[in-house]
Amino acid sequence: MPDHDSERTPFQDRASIEVLAPAALSSPIIFASPHSGRDYPQELLRNSRLDRHGLRQSEDSYVDLLFDDAPSAGAPLLRALFPRAFVDVNRARNELDPRMFADALPKDADTRSSRVIAGLGVIPRIVADGHDIYARKLNFIEARRRLGACYDPYHQALSSLINEARRQFGCAIIIDCHSMPSAGGAPFREGEPRIDFVLGDRFGSSCAPSVTHFAEETLCGQDYEVARNAPYAGGFVASSYGRPKNGVHVLQIEINRALYLDERRIARTAGFETLRHNMNVLIEKLAAMRADDLWAAQAAE
Repeated sequence: MPDHDSERTPFQDRASIEVLAPAALSSPIIFASPHSGRDYPQELLRNSRLDRHGLRQSEDSYVDLLFDDAPSAGAPLLRALFPRAFVDVNRARNELDPRMFADALPKDADTRSSRVIAGLGVIPRIVADGHDIYARKLNFIEARRRLGACYDPYHQALSSLINEARRQFGCAIIIDCHSMPSAGGAPFREGEPRIDFVLGDRFGSSCAPSVTHFAEETLCGQDYEVARNAPYAGGFVASSYGRPKNGVHVLQIEINRALYLDERRIARTAGFETLRHNMNVLIEKLAAMRADDLWAAQAAE
């Protein structure tokens, strides 16, 4: 007789994602926060050699709260509720690390991607500071359950939001929202200012240049230091969804955590509300963009 409990996953009885939808959709912009989930399942805590604080090193902590006013500007916010250490939706579904599993992986598993080799596949082997997550090897059935309960709903929701935006506005513009360790925003050379934001558009391949330019102009107008594509050019979402010729644009935004977070304690600082106010300005300006603006602005550059 099958063990039905063994087939269950921690998110089978509660939501793994949330879409904060506007009362009326009035913008092709879609905000997404894939790495700010704070709902740590007992399955992960029980099997991890790390405590909750150690696991949280991989979080883009509270990024979803920086953008949760998006619905008031007529744009949705999609956020993962599960933690990145459990499932990373900014990876291909088959990016699986054979070092983590006691049994064989499917033949189509991508075991040699650079992200898998680094220990940061769709089921991460390590947290962001390099520490191993698990005290034992997993069975593939555990990964399969997680992907079905967390990965698939996130990407189904994102695809649905894209399709609706394209239907109503002729295009979809995903703003993929992340944060980076303050060390990642350090000056590349002595004497350079700290980098506050990195805008990643896959070197122009994942969205119309006008989107990146407009976001950069807005952030620079708020006295932030902004870099493009270095050290973060955009991950799986940008590379797989960003198809400007087909009307789907993806811009990844990385925010320096020093602006709003005590990284040691993983606690919001006094700078959080100032940053949130400034992100609301960015939201409102981006939400005003339309399909015609994308190419008109590009031609004017």
